[in-house]
Order: sequence, then C-alpha cells, then structure tokens
Amino acid sequence: MGRTAQLTARRVTTSLRERAAEALRANWTGTSTVPSRQLYPHQWSWDSAFIAIGLRHLSPLRAQLELETLFRAQWGDGRVPHIVFNPAVPLDAYFPSPDFWRSTTAGRAAGAPGAVQTSGIVQPPVHALAVWLVHRADPGLSRARSFLARAHPRLAAWHRYLLDRRDAGGAGLASVVHPWEQGMDNSPCWDAPLSRVTPTDPAAYRRADLDHGAPEDRPTDLDYGRYVRLAAAYRDRRYADGAGEFAVEDPSFNALLISSEYALARIEAELGLHEASSAREARAQALTWTLVERLWDPAEGLFFSRDLRSGHGDGELVPERGVGGLVPLILPALPHRVATALVRTACGPHFGLGGPARLVPSYDLTGSAFDPRRYWRGPAWFNTNWLLERGLRLHGERARADGLRRALLDVAGESGFAEYVDPYTGRGCGARGFGWSAALALDLLLDDPAGRDEEPHGRSADVASVAVKREGFRDV
Repeated sequence: MGRTAQLTARRVTTSLRERAAEALRANWTGTSTVPSRQLYPHQWSWDSAFIAIGLRHLSPLRAQLELETLFRAQWGDGRVPHIVFNPAVPLDAYFPSPDFWRSTTAGRAAGAPGAVQTSGIVQPPVHALAVWLVHRADPGLSRARSFLARAHPRLAAWHRYLLDRRDAGGAGLASVVHPWEQGMDNSPCWDAPLSRVTPTDPAAYRRADLDHGAPEDRPTDLDYGRYVRLAAAYRDRRYADGAGEFAVEDPSFNALLISSEYALARIEAELGLHEASSAREARAQALTWTLVERLWDPAEGLFFSRDLRSGHGDGELVPERGVGGLVPLILPALPHRVATALVRTACGPHFGLGGPARLVPSYDLTGSAFDPRRYWRGPAWFNTNWLLERGLRLHGERARADGLRRALLDVAGESGFAEYVDPYTGRGCGARGFGWSAALALDLLLDDPAGRDEEPHGRSADVASVAVKREGFRDV
C-alpha cells in the first residue's frame, strides 16, 4: 500500500473511531448506555454487555460501571433482567413499561430488587465474557476496584439460575420462556412455538415502538400480541419457572452461556479459585457436547432450536434456519466436523457469507419468511456478525474472518451505526447511532485479531487500553 493510500486508510479509521465514540457518548446516561435514545430509552442486558466490550477501548472505568449498573438490578434468584428501567423516562416512552412488569410486587418471591424497577425475563448471558474482556483492558484498574472479585458472585449466581432453574428439558441446557429472552425477538424460528399462543387484543395496549420505527420494519400486531400474552402470563405466575406455553432450547443462547462459562472459569483462575475454574471449564466442554447431541442436525449442517412444548417427550427441533444456528461456532470445544460444516453452511446459499450477502443475515436468504428489512426476519445485525467473526477466527478461518471484519466496518460507517441492515445492500434500518453497533465497530477497529488470545495468561491485557487516545472521552 502506497503512502497516500495509507494516509487515506488512517483517516477513515480515525473518522470511524471518532464517530463510534460520539455515538456512545450520546447514549450515555451517567450510569449506563441506552441502545437508542428514542426507541430504547432504558438499559438492556445483553446490549450493555456488548457495549462494555467496545467501551473498554475508550474508558475501562466506564465499561466497568456499565456492567456494575446492570448487576445492581440482579434478582435474588440470580436472574439478570433484560431491562433496567430509568425512572426519569415517562411510562409511555416504551412498552411494556414498568407498570406492566410490576417487578417489585409480582417479582418479590423471586427476589426482585425493591429499589429499581425491571422486567422479569432475561436475555442471552454474554456478561462473563464482557467482564473478562473489560478486566483485560486495564487489569491494574480492575484490581484496584476489585472489579472481578465483586462481579464473580453475581456471575456465578446468574449462571446457576440458568443451568438449574431454566433446565426445562432436563438435559442440562437452558431454555428460554419468551422470544425476547433469546434476543432475536421476531425470528421465524419462533413462528411455530408462538402459534399456540392466543394473542392479547391490540386494543389493550399501545405499541410505543411504532412511534420511532416504520411498521414494515417491526413485528406485526399479531406477533406482538403473542409476546404480550406470554409476558403477562409469566408475570401473573410471579415469574416462577417450570410452566408456560413457551419453552425452547436455543443454540445461540446456550452457546453464549457456554462461552461465558469459559470466561467465568478464567475469572475464577485469575481470582485464585483454581478448583472451581477447572470444574467450570470441564462443565463448559460437557455442555458443548450436550448442545451437539440435542440441537445439531448433521444433514442440514446447522444447529436448530428445540421446542420443548411440541411433539412428545423431548420436544422437536424447529426446522427454521436462523443465524442463531451458526453462533455455536464461538465454542472452542466444538467438534472439528461440526465447525467445518457450520462454515460450509454459512458460506452456502442460506447465509451467503463471502458471496451475495455483505453481512450474514438473521434468517435464511432462501426461506419463505425472509424479509431483508423486518426485525430479525432477514436483516443483518452487528452483534451476530461480530460473534461469527470471532468464531471463524477461533476455528482457523482467518481469511473469512478478515473479510467479515472489513465488511462489518464498511457497513457500520455507511449506515451510521444502524440497528440492523439489509444483508445484501448494507442499507440501514431501525435506529441510527445504535449502541452495540458503535461499540462492536470500535472493538473490531481496536482489538488486534492477530494477538487475540482468550487464555487467562495470554498477551498483555494492557494492549487494548493503550491502543487509542482517550482525549474527550472522560471516564465519568
């Protein structure tokens, strides 16, 4: 590359970094980061984990505070709620609002906190991975603030809740009790399990999401009515697990749990809890095999969700190809034959990696329900593609990982850090200046993939924290 091209590339990188940092600054509330000021004006669980991963490059302290704010809303039974509500935001700014969830009353038996209002469901457990990466960004600061020591019992309780209370299938995997818990809310993968749910009458509530999002991009009223019915039924059971019309073992949710089990094992090793660390790593490996046994379809070369409320006994696999079926590529103990097949599927006609799609879509490009704009029914998302970039690199697919990284950065800049994008064109949909889109673009820009090492005694954790200038981004 010539000097002129190098200077141009450096200017582009600097510009993208500054724009991403500005998006995160704009979404900062003083204690946490909202995904979007208009559409999502509260704190979301897995959003904050991804945001902290990007924030660690700008302010390790702020990244720690992001996660600590979330953990302060943890329930007594260990669950980390998917929304922590900001009391300064009007009730009608988002639905379902605090008066729908009634966490402080309906959640009292499950240990919901009394000082803050939350939802009663959860989201994917990315948090231990985020805590570990944030620690590595500035281990001196982390130790001075006892960041790992304070986060550890909360993470252990969170994982214990998922592995014990949510093991509805009895095989060791966690189940989700609502599509919002899996994070890919409106995926066609939920159509069959949701079809059994009688929707709430749309006249009984007002959808605030349509105030800021185009109806053609958002879930239909029929689907939304089913989401509301499921959430209300869970609330009316006082958030007790073990019943309900919807119980699904999802490959992405469980892969993220297993990945965070590995991260929690590293945290325990760092804290000197070596016996606990060894046991946890062994459990992560065993859970990987359970994931393969229960959710892998070798004929399709993809993981599928298991609907525990359909069929007989063990339930049935849902034969819909969602991006969640590729996410287990992030697991280090995944059998080589499975990893190879997943890469082949990702690059094939259903997901188009390295081919017709600029980014991997959320749903099968060839599926009858595919829609390039509608929420999780086809658009590409930055967090799932970020996970796939890591998975490809982990399993030796360096060239494909590099290509996906370049595409993610290009689309992030072109779309203004959109919430999600058309997988073919990269055209932005949903909110702009979206929290995790900006944060994960920063991580791709500033994390050195050649030196990435997830082992606890790998390369110096100080590299990330000194890799960028932090002027203009104050820690508090």
